[in-house]
Parts: sequence; structure tokens; C-alpha cells
Amino acid sequence: MASTTQLIFVIFTFFSFFFCATTDAQLSPSFYRKTCPKLHGIVRKTMAQAVKTEKRMGASILRLFFHDCFVNGCDGSILLVDTPTFTGEQGAQPNKNSVRGFNVINTIKTNVEKACNATVSCADILALAARDGTVMLGGPSWTVSLGRRDSTTANLTAANADLPPPFANLDTLISMFAAKGLSATDMTALSGAHTIGLGRCTLTRTSPPSGKSTCPFSGGDDNLAPIDLRTPDKFDNKYYHNLRLRHGLFHSDQELFNGGSQDELVKSYSINGRRFARDFAAAMIRMGNISPLTGSDGEIRLKCSVVN
Repeated sequence: MASTTQLIFVIFTFFSFFFCATTDAQLSPSFYRKTCPKLHGIVRKTMAQAVKTEKRMGASILRLFFHDCFVNGCDGSILLVDTPTFTGEQGAQPNKNSVRGFNVINTIKTNVEKACNATVSCADILALAARDGTVMLGGPSWTVSLGRRDSTTANLTAANADLPPPFANLDTLISMFAAKGLSATDMTALSGAHTIGLGRCTLTRTSPPSGKSTCPFSGGDDNLAPIDLRTPDKFDNKYYHNLRLRHGLFHSDQELFNGGSQDELVKSYSINGRRFARDFAAAMIRMGNISPLTGSDGEIRLKCSVVN
């Protein structure tokens, strides 16, 4: 039988290991406080320049973050480009000729590398950039926890299967978000990101009047229409006003207000912009916590587009 001293040592070792493993798996807003103290300023400055040049970029980076997190978690996998021996996620149907903003993330990464080499992950840079771009267009802020690491692979199959399509019905949307640990309220709040940005006409053929001015009945597939016709460059709650008027650009948008379970929440958000902002920020925090790589998993990519 082991002595009392030996037993205490075993227990101490176990709990020390458990504590370290748990700590490694935790994200923290202060993760880079000592190792890269200028990080937040660098991201904010670069995003400010990008949004000043093109306001749509705030929406594009926010969407890029969403499409990253919904495929194997917030791991920067969507940033990886195809090579002769590697197939990434950018060619997936929901991403092809659609996701954008890679050049902005690459610029931020270059600037961050100059300040603190091989320290900050691309996944964390994308998370911060999504928050800052939203704020710059008038949206709410939220605390971004950091410490994610970058994936060394991507998943084209999951990108095709896990990203909600613009023609999805309400039950499908609720189910797809639930699969990521997000509630129906989270889904309806996060859909409010469509208060900014543009949509391709090829996805809006059955849309109501909001898209008809730029989307003909045939042709013009790559024409762009504002998802929120009222204030397309301002992050506000007008998206929900549009839904109540049956002016949702995408089928999946209008499904949120179509006689179903989310009608009352849409009404509330259309009246109470503060409630929408609060719920959106909370949902962004939860989405940003989907299956991050931490500790010794993954890597810190030196370039966001390729593995080390």
C-alpha cells in the first residue's frame, strides 16, 4: 500500500495536471497583454484604414469570421489558400466568389508580426478585426477572449455542409445553429449582421422588392444588392424593420419573420435597438468560443494563407 506521502503526491500531481490542462484550454481577453501589448491598437488602426477605404469591408470581415467559426471552430482555417497538394475551404459553395477581406487580414498579420513575431494567431486577429469593423460601422462592442491557435488543415466537406445556405427554412437554421451550441435567439441576433453588406444577385432571384433595382430576373448574377436597403453601411436594427415589411433580401432572412417562432423576437429587435445590440454582442462572444484550438494544438501561422 502506498504511503500517505506518496498518495498526497499523486493527488497533487493529478490536480496540477488538471489545472494546467484546464488553464491551457481557456481563452482570455488579456492573453497577449505581456507578449504583444500593441496588438489591439494595430488591429484597430489597420481596420480603420480598411473601412475608411471601403465601408463594406467591415461586413466582409464579420462574415469571414462567421464562416471560419462554423467550420471546425474558430481556427483560421478559412484563411488557408489552395495549393497543388492542399484543398482549403475558400472553394466551398458558400464561400466561392463570396468571402472576401483576406488582404486586410494579411495586412494586419504583417503589421502584428513586426511588433511581436510568431506570437499572435491569425484566428485571434480575425476575431478582433470582426469586432472592430462592427464597431466602426456603428455596431456594439464586446470583449474578445484570445488565445486561439491556428489550424494546420481545412475541411472543404464541412464548409459545404455546415454553413447555413441563403435558401434555408427556419427549422433548418435553428438546427444548424444548435449544432454549434447556439440558440435560436443567438441565430436571430447573429442574422442581424445582415444590416450591413451586400449580397450577390444569383442568391436573391426570389427576393421581394428590396433587390429588384440591381437584380434583374435573368443575368447579372454578380451584381450586388444591399442586404439592408435602408442603411446598408450602418450597423443598426433596420434589418428587422425590413423583415416586418417582407423585404428580407435572402429567403433565410425572411424566414425569421414568416409566422414562426422568431416573429416576436424580430418585432422586439425592430423596436428595441439596444436589446438587439446586447444580444448580438453576447451571441458573438458565444460564437467566438466555438471549438478553439488552444495549448499545444495547432500552430501560430507566420502567414495566414499557408501553414508553417
